[in-house]
Amino acid sequence: MTAPEYFQLRAFARIDGLKLFLLWISSFGCYVAGLRSPMLGMVAMALAIVTPFFSARLLRGFRDNGLDGIISLARGWAYVIFQFFYASLLFAIAQFVYFSFLDKGYFAQMLTQMLEAPESAEALKRMGMGPQIYDSLEMLRTMRPIDLALNIMTSNLLIGCLIGLPIAALCKRNRLEKIT
Repeated sequence: MTAPEYFQLRAFARIDGLKLFLLWISSFGCYVAGLRSPMLGMVAMALAIVTPFFSARLLRGFRDNGLDGIISLARGWAYVIFQFFYASLLFAIAQFVYFSFLDKGYFAQMLTQMLEAPESAEALKRMGMGPQIYDSLEMLRTMRPIDLALNIMTSNLLIGCLIGLPIAALCKRNRLEKIT
């Protein structure tokens, strides 16, 4: 890949990373609101599940508009990784702002209330997971906002690297495939 091709890849990935960030921030907003409204929780889950398909659509757009319909597996994978990197970076900043200035313990409080509900408490007790869940909640309460944001960013980057390869494999196209 030449330097201009690399710059083009990163430029498209930045723009599409912003689009992916908007999808994620919508999902996160619905998730937080869904802690009180189950319907919004389902919307949040649907938006999260759409992520790989949305990323593939963005990759196809880059392939068709930026590369005249031809992209290798390696370039496609690099594009998805950069796309997830930029989206993860913006998402981490947004989550840091949310947990630092807006949350005020709401997230952990709502999770605690959900888990302390009689049906949840009974299910956790039957599975023998009560102590682990409550330890995790305590750890969540004591984490700094920057730690939460960086942990989620790292997870998003790892997911991007893992699902980027199959997405790139499905969207790759060489010159012979374009002719037919």
